[in-house]
Amino acid sequence: MRQLGLNGVTRGRAPRTTIRAADGVRAGNQLNRDFTAQAPNQAWVADFTYVSTWTGWAYVAFVFDVYSRTIVGWTAANTKTTALVSQALNMAIWRRDHYGHPVEPGLIHHSDAGSQYTSVAFTESLAVQGLSAAIGSVGDAYDNALAESIIGLFKTEVVNRHGPFKTLAMVEYAVIEWVDWYNNARLHSRLGYLTPVEYEHAYYAQHQPRQPAMV
Repeated sequence: MRQLGLNGVTRGRAPRTTIRAADGVRAGNQLNRDFTAQAPNQAWVADFTYVSTWTGWAYVAFVFDVYSRTIVGWTAANTKTTALVSQALNMAIWRRDHYGHPVEPGLIHHSDAGSQYTSVAFTESLAVQGLSAAIGSVGDAYDNALAESIIGLFKTEVVNRHGPFKTLAMVEYAVIEWVDWYNNARLHSRLGYLTPVEYEHAYYAQHQPRQPAMV
């Protein structure tokens, strides 16, 4: 994790979030633990975690851009279904399009081998969007180390500090606040001590489309 420019965290016992589906669609591991990219929207990593509430477990799904570590999509729900991870993916696609950097075919979407990510419905959703699925090994956290590390920060800075939460709505509000702070204020050594948003802005400032010369 130190090589990723992130601090390690200590985690307690947790409900299982990665459960392989017997009839799931298993893509190859295209990233092969290489969590680097040359530009935004080349590769995303995704995962979800659990949060304790007064009425039971809530689950929070994230999608991260490998290049900038930006959180591009997220959602929270009371169940850990395919819909949970699909909503986070849909938000990521919508946000990229909304802010003028739409996803292009070939973007790699990497996740663990959980049944939510290997389901036929989710795999078809990736294909419709032109995204290329990549799946890590079963039970090997290193195959999704970037997502695990950032979610570890969320657990330390939000869940362990402010939980347990009373309701799912309170979890959602805490996620929104933390995502905004993480993207816009949290400095990353891996990014030259810039925030994820600053790092992306610097990239796009250097790669503006060239305008035709005025005659």
